[in-house]
Amino acid sequence: MVKSNAELIINLANQQITNINKSLKEIKSYITTDFIHIINNGIIITTDKLVNALNLKIIKKCIKNIKKIKLDSIKSHHLPKSKFYLTIIGLPYMLEHKPIIPNIIKKNFKKSYIFNNTLASKPCIIKVLHKSDMAVIWVNIWNSQSESATKNIIN
Repeated sequence: MVKSNAELIINLANQQITNINKSLKEIKSYITTDFIHIINNGIIITTDKLVNALNLKIIKKCIKNIKKIKLDSIKSHHLPKSKFYLTIIGLPYMLEHKPIIPNIIKKNFKKSYIFNNTLASKPCIIKVLHKSDMAVIWVNIWNSQSESATKNIIN
C-alpha cells in the first residue's frame, strides 16, 4: 500500500472502524474492529476475535470504498502469521552418493503443493548417528492463526 493510502485511512480511522463494524454486523458477524494503525506503509486492523475469509472480504471492501483511495496500490490482505518448526525424521542422508544439502530439500519442498509459500527458513539437516545413513530435517514454516499450513502438511 502506498503511504498516502495508509495515511488517509489513519486520518479517518474512527470513521473506518465504525464503517467496518457496521458492515460486519450486517452479515451477522460477532467480530468488531478495535484499532487501526500504520506500519511500513501498510495498515493493521485489529479485531477482538479471529476473522475468517468472509470477514476479511468485508473489511477489504470497506477500505476500498474510501473516497480518494488509490485502489491499484492495495496489494493484499492476510491474517497474521507466525513461525512453526517442522521436524522430518528418517530421510536418507546420502542422495546419489552425496550428502543431502539444504538447497535440495528446499527445491523439493517448493515443488510440493503442501509447502506452497510456507518456508520461513533454510532447512537444517542433521545426520542421526555418525555411522547411520539417516537424517533428521528441521525447517521453520509460516503458519496462520487457524494453523491451516500445519494442518495441510500433517494431513
